[in-house]
Amino acid sequence: MAKRKKLSKGQIRRIQQNRQRKLERGVEQQPEAGASIDDDMLGAEQHGLVISRFGQHADIEDNQGQVIRCDIRRNVSSLVCGDRVLWREARESDKRRGVVEAVQERHSQMTRPDYYDGVKIVASNIDQVFVVSSVLPDFSDQIIDRYIIAAEDMGITPTLLVNKIELADEQQRQHIDERLAYYQQLGYPTLTISCKQQLGIEQLIPKLNDQISIFVGQSGVGKSSLINQLIPDADIDVGDISENSGLGQHTTTASRMLSFPGGGRLIDSPGVREFGLWHLTPEQIINGYIEFLPLISQCKFRDCKHQADPGCAVRAALDAGEIPQFRFDNYHKIMLSMEENRSNRTFVR
Repeated sequence: MAKRKKLSKGQIRRIQQNRQRKLERGVEQQPEAGASIDDDMLGAEQHGLVISRFGQHADIEDNQGQVIRCDIRRNVSSLVCGDRVLWREARESDKRRGVVEAVQERHSQMTRPDYYDGVKIVASNIDQVFVVSSVLPDFSDQIIDRYIIAAEDMGITPTLLVNKIELADEQQRQHIDERLAYYQQLGYPTLTISCKQQLGIEQLIPKLNDQISIFVGQSGVGKSSLINQLIPDADIDVGDISENSGLGQHTTTASRMLSFPGGGRLIDSPGVREFGLWHLTPEQIINGYIEFLPLISQCKFRDCKHQADPGCAVRAALDAGEIPQFRFDNYHKIMLSMEENRSNRTFVR
């Protein structure tokens, strides 16, 4: 078989512009070659929802709730779980197959940096973000802050879930309660849960109705166990905590969309050891520290680093007990990690 000629940037741009015009008009379009199914074997365009993405294929849910494995056109440069798409079904096939033709505009997307691919989109069209942490691996308010920054950058107020609460001793429980009380004061809903003891599950279920939600968090915090509690038919593999590192083991390898029995959708995203933010600007980082924002304009210098700078209003609020030490420290640790990553890598936004 002859090797297909690679499209130039100009060709891709013109194809995408044509697609966008036809998306706006809502009319059927005749696509260029690029998928493994011939055009004359494809039916009319229809709307669909991306349930999961696997390399050059995607599982698309049609308007009747059926899932079809589809090829992806070469001009579709980005396709992730949660995308709304136009696709065409193969007329003659032993199994239902199709081709994704175009992606519709996203109203939100969660991103993270990738050393090889630049900015990697994890999922799109999300309504709610649930940040899942746990007692084991160790409860980390810095990881929570990282996900809060990502959610705030999407314009979404996240809900904070602490799982495996039954494992907390009295001192750990006091520490967690103090942290959650402060996050609640900032306006972030919080909930402590235990899949093992069925604690907090009934309070969580109503929050998930009629929304597209995403569970994010470190590997090993119990996202898979939680999903199996909420969606018994999901049958998701549950990983163990490594005895050597004390860190969670990855069980979800690709984002996929699930449906709740009572309505609503959930995107199960792969867990990560550390959620990087070095693709964001310093302004985007500080927007995740909402208690800092009213103070920044009061700093003496516009380029204030909010450390030992003269006339720093953020530092003054810390000294006055208006901002807790852990939030101040987390902010500077995250800013430092961004500088270190940028100095070690050539990163293109």
